[in-house]
Amino acid sequence: MAAAGEFRLGQRVHAAGDPRRVGTVRYLGPVEGHSGDWVGVDWDDGAGGRHDGSVAGRRYFVAAGERSASFARLAALSKGISLPDALRLRYRVEDFTKEEQDEMYVFSTSQKRVSVEFVGQNKVQEKLKNFNDLTSASVSYMGVSSIGPPDELKSLVPNLRLLDLTGNLFSQWQDISALCQALASLEVLNLTNNTMENDVTENPMLENIRILVLNNCGVTWELVEKFKVSFKCLNELHLMSNKLKMIMTPDGKFVQGFNTLRLLNLEDNNIDSWDEIVKLSYLKSLEQLHLNKNRIKHVKYPSNLPSHGPLDDASAVPFENLQVLLLGSNEIDDFSSVDSLNLFPSLRDVRLSDNPIADPAKGGAPRFVLVAQLGKVKILNGSEVSPRERRESEIRYVRLVMGKTQSNDQEEIKRLRPRFAELKAFHGIEDEKPTSSTSGPQKMSSGLISITLKCVGPSMGEKQPLTKKLPPTTTVGKLKSLCESFFKLKDIRVKLFVEEEGCPLPQLLEEDTASLMELGIGSGASIVVDEES
Repeated sequence: MAAAGEFRLGQRVHAAGDPRRVGTVRYLGPVEGHSGDWVGVDWDDGAGGRHDGSVAGRRYFVAAGERSASFARLAALSKGISLPDALRLRYRVEDFTKEEQDEMYVFSTSQKRVSVEFVGQNKVQEKLKNFNDLTSASVSYMGVSSIGPPDELKSLVPNLRLLDLTGNLFSQWQDISALCQALASLEVLNLTNNTMENDVTENPMLENIRILVLNNCGVTWELVEKFKVSFKCLNELHLMSNKLKMIMTPDGKFVQGFNTLRLLNLEDNNIDSWDEIVKLSYLKSLEQLHLNKNRIKHVKYPSNLPSHGPLDDASAVPFENLQVLLLGSNEIDDFSSVDSLNLFPSLRDVRLSDNPIADPAKGGAPRFVLVAQLGKVKILNGSEVSPRERRESEIRYVRLVMGKTQSNDQEEIKRLRPRFAELKAFHGIEDEKPTSSTSGPQKMSSGLISITLKCVGPSMGEKQPLTKKLPPTTTVGKLKSLCESFFKLKDIRVKLFVEEEGCPLPQLLEEDTASLMELGIGSGASIVVDEES
């Protein structure tokens, strides 16, 4: 049949004249009640579909969404163009139309044509006169479906090192293999938004590729296990938005190979069990692991693994070289997960933002608590932890624990707050004594803390900051009253914030009954005095 000759099932196509409207061929043949041959297309992200693959009560195929599918005539679809053609369309400068050439000139006051100097124009034009000099190229959303004759591609851009193929029509790995073999200098390949088939029939050595981007490509980990033999020199592998839930290995245990992989990006997937991440423990070169926007609830360093790693390497240490662990926008809500991050031997950069544990409004911890509990971290949630912030956070954390701990059971404290005793001793902080047990003005004065109060409320007028010495047992409610007195604020409802280094915004002090000691606020703290809106 004619349609079968033009297209094949599973082929990627785009709407004629609109290379951004991309879909997959799911049906070829007649449609009841309509003459001629039709192509049933399941469009990416809906893309203006009309049904789910069934029409007038008859099902022709099963679409991804209720209205992601439609039938089209052959002439309404395009099979795409070759990569060499796309490169020429995007980068050739000799074939500008007269209108395009006219746009590159303006008329001076004497009506002479003056060339417009675009940023980098001369450099780009000079480079593109000779494709041999092209080292990076982007043909995103140009409807590229094939690499064309390999020799043609090789001779056209022999020195290409970076190629962005985002949003095109590739689906078969044999085309990607041929592409990498034709471009011997290629090191970075971006295939984002190309729906790849999860089938690899051959494993040629593609040792030139260092960075491979497969975001939103429908990739499974089973496919990763198949193609890792080919891409054995990868430094970075990006697998965002592939709906990955499990890391399926051949033996169900640890991922092996990837000896040169330094960065693995698994952001925006469906991983909900830390057990899946443990399978990555023995990627010996792994330095960065990106897990933002998953569904992980708990983190635990795999210290209870067998004493030997894969291949009976008795010296193998789980996550030995991992320096960056991004866990933002997950569902982590327990302090034991935070404490376990201290066990990663090389971890220096952690992201926990947008987790319940890092949101004080949801019962989580403010930044200073996280800084104190993460003893080796140099960067938290994208902000550097300075030596000053670490010292102040740790001291404040110790005071917080001292103020809230009702038990004298040191083992219980160690279990719940494993760094408390260490930090208390390190900073030389003595147990707070009740003020009623002190005698004489000197004893009373030595128990006070010095804090700076700053008025910022719009109705408060310009007032100089005040530094006051207060008992650590002063509650937030009492401090509000004192501020009204200190600054002579009448008929203004006060709210207080504590400024913390490393936090973009001051943190609201919500509990009126909480004391400064219980909140970990000590000498040198700055309190911002604002007004209720």
